[in-house]
Amino acid sequence: MDGRGRVVDSIFTERLWRSVKYEDVYLHDDQSVREGKHGIGRYVEFYNHTRLHQALKYQTPAEVHFHTTG
Repeated sequence: MDGRGRVVDSIFTERLWRSVKYEDVYLHDDQSVREGKHGIGRYVEFYNHTRLHQALKYQTPAEVHFHTTG
């Protein structure tokens, strides 16, 4: 992600942050930075180990990365 002007590099990061915002941040009324960090941490755990991804043939990123099936 260090190549200047390489639009493709940021697509994955932008898509992840869109998911974080719409599926976690906007749904919870965190009252402090600490609560927000905890909530995002919980969501990232969910995103990687529980949430199925269409682009990954309905597997989780952890299953694809570690070559396991759920």
